[in-house]
Amino acid sequence: MDDRVINALFDAAAQVRLRAHAPYSGFAVGAAVRAEDGRVFVGCNVENAAYPSGTCAEQAAIAAMTAAGARKIEALVVVGDGPRPVTPCGACRQRIREFASGNTQIHVGNLAGARQYFSMSDLLPHSFGPEFLPQGS
Repeated sequence: MDDRVINALFDAAAQVRLRAHAPYSGFAVGAAVRAEDGRVFVGCNVENAAYPSGTCAEQAAIAAMTAAGARKIEALVVVGDGPRPVTPCGACRQRIREFASGNTQIHVGNLAGARQYFSMSDLLPHSFGPEFLPQGS
């Protein structure tokens, strides 16, 4: 994927991160998903008083994508303020996998500008996905 597109996704994730609601952890995260059709959807983490029962940024971006009718992730970017690039949690890795193939691009970064790239297979090897289930179930 073109560096210009990846940079735009990083910018979108960084911008939406500013709208995160993270009063309990203080750890704001932004995510940007590029659907197969080229549309971009963003999400930020939203915590609540029943912490840790909240919504991750990746989950929010995927929900926006599915609400708009898209079903395939071409690339995903996650940005947070950590000492190194912030990767999706385990639950989000499985959520991403639902809409991604093994070679889907996952880019992660932090506010200092560090970036790292993974394929979905790198991030969640030997994963369980929709293709394991009978069609129509």
